[in-house]
Amino acid sequence: MAAPRQLPARVSGIMVPASIQDLEALRALTALFKEQRNRETAPRTIFQRVLDILKKSSHAVERACRDPSQVDDLASSLQLITECFRCLRNACIECFVNQNSIRNLDAVCIAVDLIFLFRELRVEQESLLTAFRCGLQFLGNIASRNEASQSAVWLHAFPELFLSCLNHPDKKIVSYSSMILFTSLNSARMKDLEENLNIAINVVEAHYKQPESEWPFLIITDHFLKSPELVKAMYAKMSNQERVTLLDIIIAKVMADEPLTKEEIPVFLSHAELFASTFVDQCRLVLKLTSEQYTDDEEALATIRLLDVLCEMSVHGDLLGYLQAYPGLLDRVVDLLRLIHVTGTDTTNIFSACSYIKADSNISNMAEGFKSHLIRLIGNLCYKNRVNQDKVNEMDAIHLILDNCSPDDRNPFMTQWVVYTIRNLTEDNTQNQDLIANMEEQGLVDASLLKKMGFEVEKRGDKLILKSIHDAPQPVLGRVITEPCPFGIERGERGLRAINTSRAKSP
Repeated sequence: MAAPRQLPARVSGIMVPASIQDLEALRALTALFKEQRNRETAPRTIFQRVLDILKKSSHAVERACRDPSQVDDLASSLQLITECFRCLRNACIECFVNQNSIRNLDAVCIAVDLIFLFRELRVEQESLLTAFRCGLQFLGNIASRNEASQSAVWLHAFPELFLSCLNHPDKKIVSYSSMILFTSLNSARMKDLEENLNIAINVVEAHYKQPESEWPFLIITDHFLKSPELVKAMYAKMSNQERVTLLDIIIAKVMADEPLTKEEIPVFLSHAELFASTFVDQCRLVLKLTSEQYTDDEEALATIRLLDVLCEMSVHGDLLGYLQAYPGLLDRVVDLLRLIHVTGTDTTNIFSACSYIKADSNISNMAEGFKSHLIRLIGNLCYKNRVNQDKVNEMDAIHLILDNCSPDDRNPFMTQWVVYTIRNLTEDNTQNQDLIANMEEQGLVDASLLKKMGFEVEKRGDKLILKSIHDAPQPVLGRVITEPCPFGIERGERGLRAINTSRAKSP
């Protein structure tokens, strides 16, 4: 590689300061290192020279930390520091040899120490932020696909760098530090996070504040969700808003086009245990939302989001069997449905039925749709499961489910979920079929309602038979289609419950 041209000491008789010569030489190097061939032919001595300039310039930052009055005199030193980091950052791009050479010159330690000084200054000067960002970019590039460099970064940066950067007010600093964390994490280092939960929780908070940034999201999906122990420990320590954020990511993972792998199934069974257990213990918290003073209660909203996760998990056959047998889950869901149905009928509150359609309304309260999702989960838990079918009957809940078949703007697709759940309750279960048929005979269920749901009662001698009308519309993916489809587990209306999304209109 051709070395960058050195500026003469004098230009037109004027002495050129050494710092300006260094800055121009660094800029030339930075430009040269944009080319792969120049990176591959760079001599080690160049990196030593760059690090010498970096260490010399860092003394000014150290003095400013001791004496804040000197912060305003940092301009030239910050320029040099920034360009040193840019130069080293570019040199490391897809170049294993340069990564090793620069690391062996102790550059990681130097960079991390400087970043700590930047954080200590707590000055929002743009020049300081630029140097800060470039330092983080360098650490990310030197660690990329290089285990030895990742180990060095982890040794020097963990946990202080992540604790100080992941909650920084500058979005780019949060993003770049997330990149470093993602690049450096592996299964062995996950244990370190279990002992420093604040870092893991800060990643979730970073995703909440910057959903457009890919790095916090990837850390959670590609690392955190592979560790049931970490997720359980995090969930216990999180705020309710952070829990909702984590649950949203899990829903996105479960609903992704790519199915869970064989390796992921045991992990998500552990997640299912955590969320089912938490829901069983805390589900009655949602009743606080019946009071106007608690309509934004975050603890209740986090519990509601648990129901969404359980609904999506119950779509997957490997997770469904576990949830169907989870002690107390079906009982709690049925009991809660009964409580909010009675409460919503007796008084006017967020769980009361609303029979008109608001065409341009937004879902601003996560409690909307909660009742329909309870019915949906009951349907999934009863899919091809005679024990649960009979349990719903024994709890006198079939009539309760049928009683929710009216259109309800607060619970989009309610009628479709009732149809789906009744079909799963009556599939290969003559006892439940006879119960519904007798309800119709006694006038407890309107025949027109049954027909609307795709059923009719036929009398054969002294026996009443509940029959399916095969050409009746069946629920699927939150829509109504005109072709019959088999009974089964149904997905929800994708995106319907997401915060700040437009409401899907009822069909």
